[in-house]
Amino acid sequence: MRANVTRAAEGFDRRSFTVAQILRMQDAGIIAEDETFEPTEREIVPTQAKTHVHERLKSNLTAAIQRALPERLLFGVETRVDLSPSTFVEPDIVVFPKGLKREDVKGSNLLLAIEVAATSLAYDRGLKAQLYARHGVRELWAIDAARRVTFVHQGPQGEGWRSVAERAPDEALTVAALPEFSMRLATV
Repeated sequence: MRANVTRAAEGFDRRSFTVAQILRMQDAGIIAEDETFEPTEREIVPTQAKTHVHERLKSNLTAAIQRALPERLLFGVETRVDLSPSTFVEPDIVVFPKGLKREDVKGSNLLLAIEVAATSLAYDRGLKAQLYARHGVRELWAIDAARRVTFVHQGPQGEGWRSVAERAPDEALTVAALPEFSMRLATV
């Protein structure tokens, strides 16, 4: 098999792309600038439009994290994080050490990545959780926006996590890197 071809689940070959090639396609207008996608494992994965529930939850989480953030840390909203030459992700919220340039924000720099899911929970808890673990993200929250349930992933190991705990909306959410932070999604 050629290097720029992947094999899909149904057995057919697919053309694979690097992040740089995909971004050049966007610059050339082949992929529209307003088209939302994530290059994942050399394939272009379309992403869904954000819902009102998703946006409200993300905004409230952003405000709460910003209030608890110590001087040594920064956060980003929908910040592009390059995991490899063939994969980048744009988590809803990320927390990372201050002093890094955007291009230096890699998986292993992320103290927390949050994915708020209105329609993509299976993807966020499946393939994306594996990618985050593989690239050393220290903590991942995959939030079911409709039920306000959070799946807290801690301790990346290979393509999995040492611990995955389900937190109900009325349970406190805390972050290892932010001891000052605590919130309950039921109050959002």
